[in-house]
Amino acid sequence: MSKKNNKTEEKFSTKKMFAFGVGQFSDAIALQMFTIYIFTFYYAVVGINVNLITLGFILWSIWNAFNDPLLGALSDRTKTRWGRRTPYIMAGIGPLCIIIVLLFTPPTGVEIISFMYFLIVMILFDTFFTMYDLNFCALFPEQFQNLDQRAKASAIKQLFTVVGLIFAFLLPTFIIPDLTDKKYITEYMYAAIVMSIIVFIGAIIMIKFGIKERIEFSEDYKTAPPILKSIKFSMKNKSFRIFIIMNVSYWYVVGMLPIIVPLYGKFVLGIGEGESFLLGLLLGVAFLSAAGFMPLWRFIALKVGMKKGVLLSMGTFLVTLVPFMFISDVPTAFIAFIFVGLGLSGAIYFGDILLSAIIDDDELTTGTRRDGGYFGINALLTKLSTILVILTISFVFNSVGWAVFDPLGTTEETIFGLRSLIFIFPAIALVIGFLSFIRFPITKEKYEQINIALEKLHAEKKENVSILKS
Repeated sequence: MSKKNNKTEEKFSTKKMFAFGVGQFSDAIALQMFTIYIFTFYYAVVGINVNLITLGFILWSIWNAFNDPLLGALSDRTKTRWGRRTPYIMAGIGPLCIIIVLLFTPPTGVEIISFMYFLIVMILFDTFFTMYDLNFCALFPEQFQNLDQRAKASAIKQLFTVVGLIFAFLLPTFIIPDLTDKKYITEYMYAAIVMSIIVFIGAIIMIKFGIKERIEFSEDYKTAPPILKSIKFSMKNKSFRIFIIMNVSYWYVVGMLPIIVPLYGKFVLGIGEGESFLLGLLLGVAFLSAAGFMPLWRFIALKVGMKKGVLLSMGTFLVTLVPFMFISDVPTAFIAFIFVGLGLSGAIYFGDILLSAIIDDDELTTGTRRDGGYFGINALLTKLSTILVILTISFVFNSVGWAVFDPLGTTEETIFGLRSLIFIFPAIALVIGFLSFIRFPITKEKYEQINIALEKLHAEKKENVSILKS
């Protein structure tokens, strides 16, 4: 191939990566509107007891146990003129945007009615979010086929994650003066409407310009296993089991930070009414910092490999969380959030690359590309981190007398409880993830061997598809 053709291909590839990344922007906003605000909204604004909220999340997780793997296996076994993944993305995005608004328009006044609404709308959100997110994520390793491409595409994709997170943190705080005040319940709805419109626009751009399903995988639906076998095959994979422990640990920490920061900011840092934008700025600074550190983790991944890069990022993340046990003012908090971006950056960067490598290895073993099955199970088990976050918060709040939100009943115990939620429990999770990941078998050298074997396999698949069509 000529140098000119190489440059054209690279230009096209980069353009496709950016268009694909816009879909991650929508994905991040949709998820964070749920993750950041749903607990504070239903606990502090709607006024549901923390134990009922915990029960709601447990029931939601039971639904996830069926929903996520089912949609993943179904996606692998789908064949349409638009591919395996695209139809689900197109079908899911409209309802998802509507549900984002419904999340923040609950009936109030009777706690049990508010709770039932909370449970139903969470289940609906997860169904349509999974339909979009799982298939979008499954397209990442299918479209980008080696570590070089994935390192670049992941950096772009996660840059859009950061931009989406900043939007999700900042924009609602300019609309909602106090995230914990009941009188601003309508402002939550206004914020949700604005964010759902942004989500829809980003997804349409991605669908139009960022998706191209590869021809060599178009016949893999014939050999994709049914749901129970898909789960069984995936969970027998040692690399995947270790990855799950690491990923749940990572997302426990990443999930805890935005959920607890609104309460941490108000009661530990002293952020008052009309200053809720400071909460958005704090989280925005952390994720803006994460974006700045993304090229560093890309360099580390290419230099020392994924395994050593993950271990380094987990250790770094733990160290950057230490100051949150001690800070008590906003200026110092801004400095701490800048440094925590280094740890966040690694957590965000490595997930897709690692799971893609595991799926590559599995394809060599089985001969079938099962991105949907793996991402479905990963979605289920990653959401386990959200359940663990809520259970941890419930445990701490019950221990310090905060089962029912009481802004006037803040004590030294509640302050310590909030500090422990943002450092002690995340530190324990990171240590567990670090120790488990030491045994991860896909080293830099092994992945290079996998990639060489895959190129040969994909060439054979492409040739077989061409013969079938001729």
